[in-house]
Amino acid sequence: MERCNPIETPLAKNLRKKHSSSRVLVDATIYRQLVGSLVYLVNTRPNICYAVNELSQAMVKPTKLYWKEVNHVLRYLRGTTKYGLWYRRIEGVKLQGFTDVDWVGSPLDRKITSVIIFIIGSTTISWYNSK
Repeated sequence: MERCNPIETPLAKNLRKKHSSSRVLVDATIYRQLVGSLVYLVNTRPNICYAVNELSQAMVKPTKLYWKEVNHVLRYLRGTTKYGLWYRRIEGVKLQGFTDVDWVGSPLDRKITSVIIFIIGSTTISWYNSK
């Protein structure tokens, strides 16, 4: 296995702003395979959900910038291999729900991004993200 320096965040800042300056394309097939694998990983690692959502928006014409960001996510995963969902029994279980909306958050398509998450006790049981 190749070594890499782990990092602390799943996605670099201001990816949307940097996107417009990147024009060099990369192999779309390899990019799609890698991002597709990350989509499956989101089921046990919801902390990378936003990053995978952003990266999946470049499936048609992935640029070198997005390829660099996929590697950023992989470096984050390398440094956080012990992260994951833990389910434990606790007394006084309480159901909580949270939501967040980013109105016109994407300057590229001007669409709304919303997130809903449900927690029982201290564990996430369901989440939903839509654009």
